[in-house]
Amino acid sequence: MGVTYGKQMREMISKNLEDYLRRFRDVVGLTNAEVLSIGEAFRSLTYGYNAGIGEMLDGIGEGAGHPAAHIFALNARTEILYGARTRGEEGCTSIAALPEVTETRHMLLGQNWDWHPEQCDVTLLLATKDESGFTVLTLTEAGMVAKSGMNSAGLGICANLLVCSADGGLDGVPYHVLLRGVLESRSMADAIRAAVDPPRCSSGNFLIADGESEAVDIEACPNDFGYLLPDAGVLIHSNHFLSSLPVKDLKKAHSALTILRPSRARRLLNPHIASRTVSIQAIQDVFRDHYSYPNGICRHVDERDPENERVCSAFSTVMDLTDRKFLIAQGPPCEHEYESISLQDLFMANSQT
Repeated sequence: MGVTYGKQMREMISKNLEDYLRRFRDVVGLTNAEVLSIGEAFRSLTYGYNAGIGEMLDGIGEGAGHPAAHIFALNARTEILYGARTRGEEGCTSIAALPEVTETRHMLLGQNWDWHPEQCDVTLLLATKDESGFTVLTLTEAGMVAKSGMNSAGLGICANLLVCSADGGLDGVPYHVLLRGVLESRSMADAIRAAVDPPRCSSGNFLIADGESEAVDIEACPNDFGYLLPDAGVLIHSNHFLSSLPVKDLKKAHSALTILRPSRARRLLNPHIASRTVSIQAIQDVFRDHYSYPNGICRHVDERDPENERVCSAFSTVMDLTDRKFLIAQGPPCEHEYESISLQDLFMANSQT
C-alpha cells in the first residue's frame, strides 16, 4: 500500500516534503543531515510500535523516490516543529455527538482543521484496504499516513494539537503515527490502547468515537494522559488541555479563541441537544460559525499575521460512523459545500489502495 501511495502521489509528496524540509531549516534550524538522523530515530520507534505502519512508511519513500528517513521525519513534523517550542498556529475544533442526541440516532464526529492555507494543495484523502478487507479513510498531508478519519469497523478519530512544557526529545512514537494506529484498530479498547500505551515525546488530543454508542477524548502528553467523557451526549475539544494533567499548557494563551471554541460550539448545538435533533447539517453550521472573525471556529486568514504564520480552516470533515460516510469541504467550510464519500463504495474487489 505504501509503495502504491508513493507512486501515485509522487509529485504531491515531493512538494509537501520540500515545504517541510524548508520549515525544519528556517523555523527549527535543522540541517538535512540532522533531519535524516531524526527520521531514523523515529523510524526505529515506529517499527517498535507497529511494524505494519513502519513498512508502509518505508514503502511511501520507495514509491515516491525519497529516503525513508525523510518520510519518517515528515510524519514526525509535529514533534520536530512543536518540540522546538515554535509558536505554530495549527489547531482545530472537534465535535462528537452520540446517537442519544442525534436526529438519525447515528454517531456523528467531525472537525475543522486549521493550518496554513498552502497545505490545501498538498493534502489528500488516503484510502487503504488490507488483505483482510479492512479499510481506512483518512485526511492527511501528502506522504503522511493519518489525521482525522474512519475505518470499516466504525471507529473514527479527530486530531487536535496540544503543546505543553513536557514536550521535546526523540524518544516517543510520533503523533501522526499514533493516529494511524488508532485508525487500524478494530475496537474501542484497542483504539484507546493504541493512543495511550506507547511512549510519546509530544502532546496531542485524540477524540475517538465508534459507530455504536461511545466516545472518549484522550489528552495525551509525554508520560501521562487525561480523558474526558461526553456531557449530555456531546464531546467538544479545541487546542488546550481540559483535564487535570499537571503540565504547563503552552497553547492556550495564543491559539486563536481556543478557550471559547468548545463552549461556543456547545451553545450553538444546545437547542439540537435538548430536542435530540443534532444532525450533520447542525454540525456543519457550527463549523461555519464566524464569531470573532477571522479567528473563530470557521477560521479565515488574518491579514495582520506574518505571511508564514497565516492560518485558515484548511478542511472541514463530518463523519457518520454508523453509516460509514465521510463528508468533506476544502477551505473554510462557509465557502464550500461538503462532498460525501461512502467507505463501502471506495474500492473494487481486488484493489488495495
